[in-house]
Amino acid sequence: QVQLVESGGGLVQAGGSLKLSCAASGSIDSIPLMAWYRQTPGNERELVAFITAGGSTKYADFVKGRFIISRDNAKNTVYLQMNSLKPEETAVYYCVGGKTSALVSGRWTYWGQGTQVTVSS
Repeated sequence: QVQLVESGGGLVQAGGSLKLSCAASGSIDSIPLMAWYRQTPGNERELVAFITAGGSTKYADFVKGRFIISRDNAKNTVYLQMNSLKPEETAVYYCVGGKTSALVSGRWTYWGQGTQVTVSS
């Protein structure tokens, strides 16, 4: 059973950058899809970006051109490079993994504990 642990969150000024890491306790080679979600109190989780086992990526419109998702299978780690951060992007960011169908069902096989990102103005 793969466990996911996020890190790299913290405080950053608006316009700044952070790189989040999602370290897996086991191989991610056979996980079809890895993704990042974010959530603020009182709001539903929203999909930020995902990456397939083959390296294909897709981004939510609100981060397109600013964020980059990547994976390093040798290190069993997924990354989210976040640039030009905005205060409204303050949230807990979660790493998830599972089947492609999880994009529709929301039934991800693996969830991380989340890492807090705070963007100040």
